[in-house]
Amino acid sequence: MRKPKFAVVKFDKMTPGGQALGELESGKKIFAWGVLPGELAKVQITKSKSSFAEGFAVEILETSSRRIVPQDPESYLSTSPWQVMDFDFEQQLKQELVTESFAQEKISIKPSDSFFTDNQIFGYRNKIEFSFWWENSDQNPNGGELNLAFFRRGGKGKVPVRSTSLAKTQINRAGQKVLDLLRQRLVSTRDLKTLLIRCNQNGNIAAQLYVKEEDFELFSDDEVRSLGFLNFEIIYSNPKSPASVITKVLFNSGGKTLSDKILNVNFNYVTEGFFQINLPVYEQALKDMSRFIDNSKPTTDLYSGVGSIGLTIGENDLTMVEINSAAVKEMERNIKVLGREGSTQAILAASENALEYISAGSNLIVDPPRAGMDKKVCQKILDTKPSRIIYLSCNPSTQARDVAMLSEEYKITYSRGYNFFPRTPHIENLVVLDLNSTYTRN
Repeated sequence: MRKPKFAVVKFDKMTPGGQALGELESGKKIFAWGVLPGELAKVQITKSKSSFAEGFAVEILETSSRRIVPQDPESYLSTSPWQVMDFDFEQQLKQELVTESFAQEKISIKPSDSFFTDNQIFGYRNKIEFSFWWENSDQNPNGGELNLAFFRRGGKGKVPVRSTSLAKTQINRAGQKVLDLLRQRLVSTRDLKTLLIRCNQNGNIAAQLYVKEEDFELFSDDEVRSLGFLNFEIIYSNPKSPASVITKVLFNSGGKTLSDKILNVNFNYVTEGFFQINLPVYEQALKDMSRFIDNSKPTTDLYSGVGSIGLTIGENDLTMVEINSAAVKEMERNIKVLGREGSTQAILAASENALEYISAGSNLIVDPPRAGMDKKVCQKILDTKPSRIIYLSCNPSTQARDVAMLSEEYKITYSRGYNFFPRTPHIENLVVLDLNSTYTRN
């Protein structure tokens, strides 16, 4: 085993990735978790490349006035590394990071409204995926005990947990119920992958236990009833895949789906499906976006997921494009339930392969993954010139890059950031782009 390396570093600023940035004595940049700007810290180096290093704080030698005690001291680095700063500072940093991302593309962006939060900084997540960890104990006659766990950020191994402060209370309770049954059966971590739990706004629970053995011993009917879940599944997941994917459903307690309302529009979704994690903040983003939709014009929604944007703020003549087949199936089901078959179509395709749906004189909604829009999409926009683009992004850096490419024809007329995931570095940012006034359609 290699001996760990440590360094004492002064950190200057926070980066978009969520780590603090400092400089080693050699001049090499180092990115570290658990440190705030202005702090002097002893860090353990976990990765060292020719141009940069990464690590995490093991001791804070000079403390920032913005530092607070984390809610989850043992596991916060795994789930929410910004628990160590006060919330006002988090809000400030996130707005500054948006501004800096656009400044790097030589774009001056001024938020039209304050960086939004509903001030619920814990207990907001409606979905959690736990791993498992066997913790050895001299007091346990079996030599150890099964625990829920998260993967350790910036290093190897896992961190055993009882709960996470980010999740709704019902999710943490559900996790303990399943764990108790597994402990009673003396199930080993060798047989388990993960436990996925979702909770809707009414507090109903749906859960999936992913296992590595196809002959895994199923729970009895009484045990399943004792859980009190809306739906519970045991799923065999190919152990050769590191991800928890459905290979075969071994048990399903009823096949019921969860449902939630978004701006009074009802959506159904399966446990493993695509759905927003923090609905109250998402609804505010949708309200802001809806102000800029002209429903007298056709609307195209690219990277549309299950259609939760288009189906809530778009009305007639709506086209939604999504590459993931499972998401499109959910989208089609929601279109049918809402009675929108005549005015709405779901397209299974990569957005860059569905360019024919980008048209002049239309509303264009885009909500791409972290990589941002494909260059082909940006070029098609420049060629056809939709009258308005509503761009929601989970990565302001790639959003700024895309806006820079579109700036020869478009200008920003509205922008606002949203704290979808408090206590984490993740940022959602909205920009509305209108054609430059100098552009005249032939």
